[in-house]
Amino acid sequence: MEPLREGFFAPRLALCALPRRRKPITAMHIIVCIKQVPDARQVKLDPETHTLIRTGVESIINPYDMYALEEGLRIKERLGGTVTVLTMGPPQAETALREAISYGADEAVLLSDRAFAGADTWATTYTLARGIEKIGPFDLIFCGKQAVDGDTAQVGPGLAERLSLPYAAWVRKIEDLGEGLIRVQRLMDDGYDRLELALPALLTVVKEINEPRVPSLKGKMRAKSQKIPLYGAADIGADLKLTGLAGSYTQVIRVFAPLRAREKEWLTGSVENQVGQLLHKLATRQLIPFDIS
Repeated sequence: MEPLREGFFAPRLALCALPRRRKPITAMHIIVCIKQVPDARQVKLDPETHTLIRTGVESIINPYDMYALEEGLRIKERLGGTVTVLTMGPPQAETALREAISYGADEAVLLSDRAFAGADTWATTYTLARGIEKIGPFDLIFCGKQAVDGDTAQVGPGLAERLSLPYAAWVRKIEDLGEGLIRVQRLMDDGYDRLELALPALLTVVKEINEPRVPSLKGKMRAKSQKIPLYGAADIGADLKLTGLAGSYTQVIRVFAPLRAREKEWLTGSVENQVGQLLHKLATRQLIPFDIS
């Protein structure tokens, strides 16, 4: 069996015994944070500028965010309520929000302003937190475990800290959802932890949690006509010194693909002769831990 550890994580991470099952809750407001990213299968680097070539590269919803969206939709279908999708990005990120609506999201909000450009994860979590405060009360926030472009896995936990929320990262299963509490399994290298968190809370999910659905024709039609509000820095009351490049502690100076030097050499002779040659070469390069001389 998989190893299991149990604990209770309240907003300030106090540890106590697992409480008893609470009565079910209904009509939850779930916020799902998504990001529009370049399709990783098509990404190439400009050898002169060392930047990503985005021209002609399709933009998609970050794959891990699709699992977050699916889980939010499943809870809504089971308990009732509303799913609001939120993203920060340029105006074209609206297409990602409309796609999320086609899957079943009820509302969508775009945070877009030139002041948000160049944000690292620290500044991104600040802007997202201000956007969530603008949206209003919620019960759960879902994020994918990480974005495939930045690959930091920092935004979910950082957003939880900004909002003073209990959170669990790498959630693979929601076991129970009762009034004021949620019980989840957190994927670990040697098994999983079982955690119980006070609501409202934030979860980042892994792909093991579900299988995303296919959008319906009705959903696609609604996505085309849905009105999506766009909030700039002034709309969410953001301090410009804390957004975008101005509010970032880190900057990407250069992006490059590591050089892969490969050497090819053919071995000839009998099988026994080739084995001897190979062992000698490995020993010479200190790739085997013994002396064959």
